[in-house]
Amino acid sequence: MRSAAIDIGSNSVRLLLWADGRTLYKKTDTTRLGEGLARTGALSAQAMARTAEAVARFCAEAIEAGADPVCAFATAAVRGSENGADFVRIVKEHCGLDVDVLSGEREALAALAGALGDRDGGVVDVGGASTELTVRIGGRIYARSADVGAVRLKDACGEDEAALSAFIADKLSLFADAPVCPDLVAVGGTATSLAALEKQVVPYDPARIEGTVLTADGIEGWAHRLLSTRQEERLRLPGMDVRRADILGGGALLLAAAVRRAGADRVTVSERDNLEGYLALVQGGIGE
Repeated sequence: MRSAAIDIGSNSVRLLLWADGRTLYKKTDTTRLGEGLARTGALSAQAMARTAEAVARFCAEAIEAGADPVCAFATAAVRGSENGADFVRIVKEHCGLDVDVLSGEREALAALAGALGDRDGGVVDVGGASTELTVRIGGRIYARSADVGAVRLKDACGEDEAALSAFIADKLSLFADAPVCPDLVAVGGTATSLAALEKQVVPYDPARIEGTVLTADGIEGWAHRLLSTRQEERLRLPGMDVRRADILGGGALLLAAAVRRAGADRVTVSERDNLEGYLALVQGGIGE
């Protein structure tokens, strides 16, 4: 039996097609739903329209591929905007899907389930508008979602590294009580994009990204490099995701800070993330 999940994030919409205990494929459409949210507090009409269209396309593709059920969930951009309910209604009108708007804690738990299944360890997920840190030790779970992500950073601070660092430090103070977790996994587009740069993976190949180890110092080095170069120079870097080049410097600065907040000096990148995790949570463990 095939099933599908659609992740409606602040930067992109992603589709997972799942069958027989494994991922058949994932697809991404970068729609920047959360663009401008940090300044206005609301989702723009244009961002909602293009994102709803992407969700509808992915829904139709999943149904055509034989997926049943097809489920959709939204994260920080929708839950944190003053007009998130309007977006949920627009998606329903476009394709009939009921969008599950995750709380920050449920988003964190989905990332944990996707990346680690039932194993102990920690997961950091830098998204477009939020960053989750989740740690499980001996069955006890710490889960927090900070109000900062790669798109939100760009909207709030541009590419001013000092301003970005100050903004990140303020937002990640929420993780001050996080348990030390040297065994840390990173999921999300910031981590996978940095792994592609580190290994110069062209074209993008999930099999080569999975398991890449990035040090906090190395991630910070990428942040400094990206924030000090022009967009056209970034786009020439082997492995650069052109859809993320303008936000990756700030995202890298954020990821390095989150890794250190967990008491770690390195992180292992996982391609399994909140898409698999969400299906595990709602369908009873298929993502383990």
